[in-house]
Amino acid sequence: MNALTIQILAQADPSGPEFGKASPFGLLVLLALFVGVVLLVRSMNKRLSRLPDKFEPEHPEADQEADEGTDRGAIPHTPQTPPDKTD
Repeated sequence: MNALTIQILAQADPSGPEFGKASPFGLLVLLALFVGVVLLVRSMNKRLSRLPDKFEPEHPEADQEADEGTDRGAIPHTPQTPPDKTD
């Protein structure tokens, strides 16, 4: 900042006729946001309370086969080689 900008900002009087007055609309916006946050938190808490304590399947055998690489239903990966070029 140059010296002229600092001097102009220092001369600004923040105690004019409109200083410190806020519109009621700002208060309404803040209250609406607060109510929205409260409703979102309540909804999230309800959904979290419905979740089970653990996410373990009843029959993990199928998942264990897939994890161990012994899933017989999977298609084996075969690397593809480019065709030979004949000139």
